[in-house]
Amino acid sequence: MRKKQLATGFALVLNMLFNQEVSAQTSKEIKLITLDPGHFHAALVQKNMFPGVSPEVRVYAPAGADLDFHLQRIQGYNARKDNPTAWDEKTYTGPDYLEKMLAEKAGNVVVIAGNNRIKADYIQKSIDAGLNVLADKPMIIDGKDFDKLKKTFATAAQKKVMLYDIMTERYEITTMLQREFSMLPSAFGKLEKGTADNPAVTKESVHHFYKYVSGSVLTRPSWFMDVAQQGEGIVDVTTHLVDLIQWECFPEQVIDYQKDIKLTNARRWTTDMTLNQFKTITKTGGFPDYLKKDVVNDVLKVYSNGEINYQLKGVHAKASVIWAYQAPEGGGDTHYSIMRGTKANLIIRQGAEQNYKPTLYIEPAGNDKTYETGLMQAVAAVAKKYPGVSVKKNAKGWEVDIPEQYKEGHEAHFGRVAEKYLEFLKQGKLPAWEVPNMIAKYYTTTQALKLATKTQ
Repeated sequence: MRKKQLATGFALVLNMLFNQEVSAQTSKEIKLITLDPGHFHAALVQKNMFPGVSPEVRVYAPAGADLDFHLQRIQGYNARKDNPTAWDEKTYTGPDYLEKMLAEKAGNVVVIAGNNRIKADYIQKSIDAGLNVLADKPMIIDGKDFDKLKKTFATAAQKKVMLYDIMTERYEITTMLQREFSMLPSAFGKLEKGTADNPAVTKESVHHFYKYVSGSVLTRPSWFMDVAQQGEGIVDVTTHLVDLIQWECFPEQVIDYQKDIKLTNARRWTTDMTLNQFKTITKTGGFPDYLKKDVVNDVLKVYSNGEINYQLKGVHAKASVIWAYQAPEGGGDTHYSIMRGTKANLIIRQGAEQNYKPTLYIEPAGNDKTYETGLMQAVAAVAKKYPGVSVKKNAKGWEVDIPEQYKEGHEAHFGRVAEKYLEFLKQGKLPAWEVPNMIAKYYTTTQALKLATKTQ
């Protein structure tokens, strides 16, 4: 009898504990809010479901094509044959959509990916309301919003909520391995300081207005080609490059924008787009009035290209972004990167020779006969973290052989960022270096735009 009572009591305790755990999990459930999704990146965050994230998503946005395209993408994920999602989008389209979102607080994480001109205000008001924010890059496109962004980060800390931007390129495998090898002295040595003419680190990104996303030709909003709304290339895509330079050269180290960054020079230039090309990617009848200022002889001139030369903690770096209208046959967006070390250069190439697939090379900087021994030690260390990674010799050094399982596409990286963000939310904090380094990143890009505009 006594044993039966003990067993019953134990079962009751277990049941109580289980119910408490379920209740705790429920109370911590993540509920997404999507605010004015003008960019397809808002949908890519939801390309897959996540444990602990409610399938119900509240969407607050003005009615129109941007919202329609967003909902069509989500519905496409729900309807796909393989691994369909089950998102339940609840939409509000009144003219007071922003005020409604702030008042209702129907979720606890706001996803913001759209028109960059108003993004800084969206972020600030969401944080002021005590909501977490996962924002697409760039969070700001002009130096006038820099102080506002700093203040918003300070408010986030006070309210114990989390503001984070979507840095997908940290999850591209050749970049991840470039960073890994750069931290192993037997393979890389030490990072060179470089010069303005021969930087220690160079990152170049080539993008295309006409592209495929989730299997179909991407329809871009007309405002995407207006730098007053989207931002110039030097403050838009370049955000990724500046982030990677910080992340790879000084991993998990705090960067002080007031002390550690020194701009050398910056420049900007346009990509030309014909009326027919514009119509093709926007599915509209022509250039809207707000773009007429950038049209010369029926050709739209978009300041989508930019280059920044600067020093980061005394290391010379260069970041440049180039936009073409359409990629060559079989090609797509490409990335070139070099990190110069005292023992070897770590180079990512993604041209025709690589079939437009990013490929990492290790090329010795000297004639050290013992270098290969040290490299193989480094490869063994990397392979412990990334099983299957190896190297194969070529004429200039070695190519890093990467198993297919690690070669995820760009769209998959949005899920990786979301997973990492959810992990931070669960922990209740960001790594100590993330916020100061986000601030440093946006200081670099906005000050570069100011310099490029002034010196042109």
